Amino acid sequence: MKIIEFKEKFLTKKIFCSLLGHKFIVTRIITDHFKEFKCTVCELELTNDDKGQKTFLTPELKEINETLIGFHNKKVHLV
Repeated sequence: MKIIEFKEKFLTKKIFCSLLGHKFIVTRIITDHFKEFKCTVCELELTNDDKGQKTFLTPELKEINETLIGFHNKKVHLV
């Protein structure tokens, strides 16, 4: 695939999402309150923040989510 073709496809997906909105699916459930989302069109990844709003999924937030999964699993198995 040429770079020009890749850019054209990427830009058309971005334009589609900006006009019609993203189509998010839940890719991973961290806890009852935290989830990771991904747009099926442009593959944008989001997660919940501490206030319940969706924010971009950065490497730092991915690491925090991994830690939350560990804490949540320990808590569930202890109860």
